[in-house]
Amino acid sequence: MLTGLDYSVIVVYLFGSVVFGLWMAGKQRDNSDYFFGERNLPWWAVSFSIVATETSSLTVISVPAIAYGGTLTFLQITFGYLLGRILVSVLFLPRYFAGELTTAYEFIGTRFGDRMRVTTSVTFMITRLLADGVRLFATAIPVKVVLSASGLEVAYWQIIVAISLVTIAYTFFGGIKAVVWMDVVQMFLYLLGAVLAITVLLQDAPVDWMTKAVSAGKTQILDFSSDWLTSPYMFITAVIGGAVLSMASHGTDYLIVQRLFTTRNLKESQLALVVSGVVIIIQFALFLFVGLMLWVHYGGASPADLGLTRADEIYPKFLIEGLPSGVSGLLLVAIFAAAMSTVSSSLNSLSAASVMDLYKRLANKTTPESEFRMARIMTLVWSGLFIIFANLFQDTKQPIVELGLAIASYTYGGLLGVFLLGLLNKRAKQTDALIAFFVAIAIMAVIIATYKIAWPWHTVIGSGICLLLGSLLSVRQPKPSAQ
Repeated sequence: MLTGLDYSVIVVYLFGSVVFGLWMAGKQRDNSDYFFGERNLPWWAVSFSIVATETSSLTVISVPAIAYGGTLTFLQITFGYLLGRILVSVLFLPRYFAGELTTAYEFIGTRFGDRMRVTTSVTFMITRLLADGVRLFATAIPVKVVLSASGLEVAYWQIIVAISLVTIAYTFFGGIKAVVWMDVVQMFLYLLGAVLAITVLLQDAPVDWMTKAVSAGKTQILDFSSDWLTSPYMFITAVIGGAVLSMASHGTDYLIVQRLFTTRNLKESQLALVVSGVVIIIQFALFLFVGLMLWVHYGGASPADLGLTRADEIYPKFLIEGLPSGVSGLLLVAIFAAAMSTVSSSLNSLSAASVMDLYKRLANKTTPESEFRMARIMTLVWSGLFIIFANLFQDTKQPIVELGLAIASYTYGGLLGVFLLGLLNKRAKQTDALIAFFVAIAIMAVIIATYKIAWPWHTVIGSGICLLLGSLLSVRQPKPSAQ
């Protein structure tokens, strides 16, 4: 049960987030400040911001649940994440920086045309709205569990609105600078939370806990079984699927690409991206270890035996029962931090894509002032949509982290395929890209709904379909000149 000290920690954090975010951001004058931080942010801060952005409350509560109910093989995915980042830094970033782009989809517009640019940008917006709606809802799960145990019955929607309002405050006024610097603070907060949880769990663990975990097969990291098609955590599936998924998320999803545009130059952008891959491996290892120690702590009891409705509630249960006063509040703050970093990043990137890819192209005439004004308006619009969509996922029984990744699987393949088509095929035209893109998404929708293929393969299959079909369609186009 939370104490007055725990509530004090939470209130101080929420209030401090707004104050710190606005203080670090300074005064925003135009969209160069608001969306790109004048392209002058240090690479290490951008690297930590990337990690915090992709680490939502899904990671904090659902990854431990995966280790609790299974093994540590989820860590293999992160090996692929690092490989995918390296490929993005080599293949994509040089092209982005050569054109001094404002969004990732501007490259698509330059290569294929405005219709393809708008299509990919809108696809990004829909994907982010759904995927991050899941992430925002995930935050409400542990908060509701903790508050209910303390005698406070609060609805999911009320929790979602409260978190959103605090996040909106510093995002609306501070822009990308506030987002990045708050991400840095929030990353260290939720990592500190994981370390504190592990420390407490180790102190309470029996002397022979490791022997029991090994005997039960809980410490397995590498899986070289033959079930590569349907098992998401088989080594080949995890590494290849994780690498291609990371190429899509960090090379074509503007949620991450926007951060790379805030660095001073190409070299710092590449450094920020690759280092973030190393940090992600360490981070996932920490949260998986939390799940392993929770399994030791509760003796491997099922969620139902613990009085829970889903495995995602196990870590929140420990926050209530297993921590001293003040520490419970700090770990709940860590979950807030993970959620707010993702939501703030999404709001700013969605606002940027709306203004740069849509508003500037659809409005008859724009000025720097009107664009800046529209940027803040779109921040509020997307905020409202996030609150609405986050409340749509209350009845799902699928592990939240897998649901979030599955949503992106529908579109990531098509997005990555179009980018690769533009990079690798000089003959392909806009019509070829559009047809290949929509066909890839349609086929992936059928595959995901019909066949039990491991989710890491979804982006691989989708991008392969898009690239292959686009290349076949391009054969009918005239051969491009040497110029």
